[in-house]
Amino acid sequence: MAAVLSATVPAPLSATSHRGEIYLAAGVVGILMVMTVPLPAPLMDLLLAVSVTSAVLILLVATSTTSPLEFSVFPSLLLITTLLRLSLNVASTRLILSHGNEGPSAAGHVIQAFGQFVVGGNYVIGIIVFLILVLINFIVITKGAGRVAEVSARFTLDAMPGKQMSIDADLNAGLIDEKQARARRQEIEQEADFFGAMDGASKFVRGDAIAGIVITFINIIGGLIIGTLQQGLTLTAAAHNYTILTVGDGLVSQIPALVISTAAGIVVTNSASSENLGTALAKELSAYPRAMYMAAAVLALVGLVPGLPAIPFIAVAGVVALIARRSAVAEEPAVAVGVETTETESSPDTSPEAMAELLDLDVLELEVGFGLISLVDAGKSGDLLSRIKAIRRQAATDLGIIVPPIHIRDNLQLKQGAYRIFIRGVAVAEGEVLLHHLLAMDPGTVERPVEGVATTEPAFGLPALWISDRDREKAQFAGYTVVDLPTVLATHITEVVRSHAHELVGRQEVQELLDHLGKRRPKVVEELVPSLLSLGAVQKVLQNLL
Repeated sequence: MAAVLSATVPAPLSATSHRGEIYLAAGVVGILMVMTVPLPAPLMDLLLAVSVTSAVLILLVATSTTSPLEFSVFPSLLLITTLLRLSLNVASTRLILSHGNEGPSAAGHVIQAFGQFVVGGNYVIGIIVFLILVLINFIVITKGAGRVAEVSARFTLDAMPGKQMSIDADLNAGLIDEKQARARRQEIEQEADFFGAMDGASKFVRGDAIAGIVITFINIIGGLIIGTLQQGLTLTAAAHNYTILTVGDGLVSQIPALVISTAAGIVVTNSASSENLGTALAKELSAYPRAMYMAAAVLALVGLVPGLPAIPFIAVAGVVALIARRSAVAEEPAVAVGVETTETESSPDTSPEAMAELLDLDVLELEVGFGLISLVDAGKSGDLLSRIKAIRRQAATDLGIIVPPIHIRDNLQLKQGAYRIFIRGVAVAEGEVLLHHLLAMDPGTVERPVEGVATTEPAFGLPALWISDRDREKAQFAGYTVVDLPTVLATHITEVVRSHAHELVGRQEVQELLDHLGKRRPKVVEELVPSLLSLGAVQKVLQNLL
């Protein structure tokens, strides 16, 4: 248990981390010793309980993560738990063959419970249930999870060049700094390492399933030989005692294996999102109440088919209809609040102060269509505002000017995906994006084209394609540089700032620069302005430099 807990729970302190390393090493050594040292039945019960508990814990952690990298120790943990189950198989085999003649509790109460209570004491039923569990684990879950891990590892490795180029493009555009770029590169490397490790770790689980079948049949044959030839039991008594114990041992081993294989499948199929699997599942299923109503109607119709039990189908149909009703009712207040907020915000203010504000002219202004409002709404995960802040910081670092705040407003006269950039009230750039799509650009390394809507990249006029989000990995694998809509707008704004930097340096901006410099170098500013140069002359010099 120490090995499992130390591998799954990260230590917040260095001392705790050091103790965790010691516990992990001791746990692995203990697992290896279980294979060679005879264990009493009570200790076997404890270790089997640890195996079941660790499997349930791993499954719960897997369903709580929002990204595979949040459970990056899972491949190593998969190896440790597989080794734990195999060592317990060896230890339980020793107990069963040594003391099987003593009765059902010879190998501990846990194996006895699984052999008698779970399958009703019938070893034929137990063997069938055991084989079914092994086949489910080996053919369905483990094979599927291994295939997903294999494909994910290949696509992750193939998409690394495109992702690296996308990070470099964001870094060059000033959308991220060097620290953020380094973190993104490290995340890409960790993702590739994780899926590569999962591809190999899935083979451990498949081997464990095969070993479980072989060990079970060895126990049955060995128990019959020992019981009849050495212990003097009849063939029927030996078959009953040893087979029940062997089936119980197989079930108590295969059930945790099945649980951990399910956790592996959840981890490798879980797409990165801001929500865990349970929250995302409830949110996405409840988002379509009409589909749930249709499912309830189909269930009710099936319940009316002659010969089928009506009560179970109609009861389930009622539950589904109730959930659909609650989902539909939960959406109504959100719509009403949105309308009320819009009306409140759109009510005009006719006070003199508000009218005077209409005369103010923004240095930089961005008008967006209705469909792009979500990009600037932080409540809807829009990050365009944070990207604009990064653009202003990058301009201050590269150009030495303070870019004024960009005023963003919506314009219902524009198309939903259109936008315009203004400098002092004059439109200097415009563009249009395709909503809910990604922009794929060919950096010259594309091996095969992908399907998409042909377009032109708005900032530099390069040929590009609009592709759907589901084709992102495919396009990156083909060699395209893929960016999202906020990156397209931010890149265009960055290029406008660079090409019109001289227009952004007005008299007020020059005065602010001089005031800032005067706090650190007051004598230099006093000697320059207005003794040698006027404020307008300094402005002209700075504009010529830009």
